[in-house]
Amino acid sequence: MSIASTTSSIRAAIAERDLDEASGLLLAQSESDTTQILYDLPRDSRAIAFRLLPKEESLRVFESFDSSFQKELVSLLRETEVAEVFESLDPDARVGLMEELPAKVAKRLMMQLSPTERDMTAIILGYPVGSAGRRMTPAYLHLHHNDSVSEALTKVRREQPGSTAIYSIPVLDHGRIVVGAVEVQALLTAQEDELVGSLTEAKVFAVADQDAERAARACLDAKLSAIPIVDTENRLVGVLPLADAAQIIDADHTKDAARAGGTEPLRRPYLHTRVVTLTRSRIVWLLVLAVSAILTVNVLEFFETTLEERVALALFIPLLTGIGGNTGSQAATTVTRALAMGEAHLADVGRVAFKEARTGFLMGSLLGLLGWAVASLIYGPDIGAVIGLTLVAVCTMAASVGGTMPIIAQSLRVDPAVFSTPFISTFCDATGLIIYFNIARAILNL
Repeated sequence: MSIASTTSSIRAAIAERDLDEASGLLLAQSESDTTQILYDLPRDSRAIAFRLLPKEESLRVFESFDSSFQKELVSLLRETEVAEVFESLDPDARVGLMEELPAKVAKRLMMQLSPTERDMTAIILGYPVGSAGRRMTPAYLHLHHNDSVSEALTKVRREQPGSTAIYSIPVLDHGRIVVGAVEVQALLTAQEDELVGSLTEAKVFAVADQDAERAARACLDAKLSAIPIVDTENRLVGVLPLADAAQIIDADHTKDAARAGGTEPLRRPYLHTRVVTLTRSRIVWLLVLAVSAILTVNVLEFFETTLEERVALALFIPLLTGIGGNTGSQAATTVTRALAMGEAHLADVGRVAFKEARTGFLMGSLLGLLGWAVASLIYGPDIGAVIGLTLVAVCTMAASVGGTMPIIAQSLRVDPAVFSTPFISTFCDATGLIIYFNIARAILNL
């Protein structure tokens, strides 16, 4: 039976109050299918179906939902049910849900937590939104550098069930300063009297206040199962597991891809997103682009006389604006990725501009040579010279602007993806036309 037909059957069973039938259908599904079914069920049936799930499965399914859907489901459950689910969440997932809930509801749920869970949640809430501290888990297993392997394994067996980092374990000195990490497998293959410090690998960690994406990238680059999170004095405060790091990177890629296409990222699966939400995610960008596109219209109006004298110039406008926009977008995409990977920084803006200017000049020269040959053959050498020189100038300008805008955006604490394809394309269109018509005026004596 397909998920769609199963969802329909569960919906019908709930409508007829045949909860045994609905429960049997749900129990026959995998967790991923159950998650999909709950997404597909109408609002009034969703909470009933969720209550029919076994406790352990319901908690795992709840954690698989995005925070906005969790918020919606919370509003449908009884307060005792919400408190039970809230208590079961990992501290970082709990904080993510709290950011969605009204302040009064979040405060009430916090007060119902056990003292231990409330303390761990409060630790995470103390860090800025978007920071590594907000995404870490404060429940961690750690070892000391002068522990013997035998002592370390005893500690792992005793404390591991309550720890998230089960493969890579932070190693501390007596001042709780992180000196590195040790893999569990290394402990299992070492001599029992060997010291943990001799098995400790290079010190790789992230600071709690730094951007969560940068911490996640460091975890993936170092191929760690979890990266230690430290305070400003390098004291251990938590860990960021590999699974959470991969989730952060995936979410950031999704956001960048959406903004590069002129939309805001969706917070739930496409088919389960309301039309109003889809419209809201797109309309703002369209309005911004519509306003900025007026610049292009004004440029054409300003050079209307020039176009009237040499009508052939109008034929090349789509070519020049298209190449300029694409060149700028290519540069912006490349530099945005370099910023995300830590390959470029704010201090590199001059080097980036110089590199992109040279790249744009080289591409413009190759395209300009081709444009000059074709245009000269059909419209004469004067038009050919205009097209060739314009392509050189436009590509150089577009690559330089496209490369530096993401860095400027980051210095202003704006997501570099915001200045990607849509904005830069529009900017390069208007600027490219100004360059084009001024070169035409100079060469054609218009």
